Amino acid sequence: MKFRIPFLKRIDLYLIGKFLGTYFFALLLIISVAVVFDYNENVDKFTTNNAPWSGIIFEYYANFIPYYSNLFSALFVFLSVIFFTTKLADNSEIIAMISTGMSYSRLLRPYLISATLIAALSFYLGAEVIPRGSITRLAFENQYKRSKSRRNPTYADKVQLQVDTGVIAYMEHFDGINKLGNHFSLDKFEDKKLVSHLTAVTVEYDTLSDVRYQWHLMNVTIRDLRGMKEEISHFNKLDSVIIMEPSDFLFTRNQQETMTNKELREYIIKQKNRGSANLMAFEVEYYKRFASPFAAFILTTIGMSISSRKRKGGMGVALGTGLALSATYILLQSISATFSINAGLHPAIAAWLPNVLFFFIAWYLYAKELR
Repeated sequence: MKFRIPFLKRIDLYLIGKFLGTYFFALLLIISVAVVFDYNENVDKFTTNNAPWSGIIFEYYANFIPYYSNLFSALFVFLSVIFFTTKLADNSEIIAMISTGMSYSRLLRPYLISATLIAALSFYLGAEVIPRGSITRLAFENQYKRSKSRRNPTYADKVQLQVDTGVIAYMEHFDGINKLGNHFSLDKFEDKKLVSHLTAVTVEYDTLSDVRYQWHLMNVTIRDLRGMKEEISHFNKLDSVIIMEPSDFLFTRNQQETMTNKELREYIIKQKNRGSANLMAFEVEYYKRFASPFAAFILTTIGMSISSRKRKGGMGVALGTGLALSATYILLQSISATFSINAGLHPAIAAWLPNVLFFFIAWYLYAKELR
């Protein structure tokens, strides 16, 4: 007894097999070439910095491949659709399908099913799998690829953030290696009035404590202000729970790529509540993870629309058109993200703008084929 999916006909399975087979073959081919080029470009850095082979293979390239595969997934979808659909059209297979009474909309169904599978896989990888692998990949890049001047910062200057409602912390300098800060102050406000002012010459974050947010303060002075009265206290050492940790102000390069969707959302909310700035890159990354998988549907529709009929010039014209549209889509993604980070464009608009514009292109081309 053969296993069958009720709503899928043999022609659907045939087209889905063609789509997914071409997609994964193109993915394997292009990423293999990318790995070779990347290794040739970075072999001197790996050698100079004594990168171990186990690290190059299992820490770097094992995470490099899924990251870049997912990053350019929409491009591979587009080119795959154009490639195998053009071959079907040249072999008159699409004409045979339509001559049996299959409508153009019905022909699109297996394409959209394939796009759904790819979009779901892309979303899961981008939301859960790739961020965890990016931690290892970026740590390897920081140690073995980048020069010392371009490595992630291990210190922060003039740190200021809201650690609780009406409580503002400030540090003149923080050393991320020793987890030690200098010239620390903690101000508490009630009804916009300063009621307590704490200063410490040094503060140290306790990485071994079972209590989260545990800090050790040295040479502490506390001024409690109550109306016209002021009470001053001095301590050589004071242990205190302050709701902040080094990761809140030691921003690493591409840090947003190392967080799962849940972690990224919680981080954005937490930093907004603290009044932190420079969160645009994190917000763009968050919204982009939802917007990018939808590109599979849009680019599949465009690819099928421009390659489902025999045209003068054959596959070359279709592939050329597809490459131009793909490059435009990727360029638009980069431009909108840059506008969001540097010019204040709302990150949701920046993430969805390429999809919205290309949706209208897809609708126009699809409607044109229905005529």
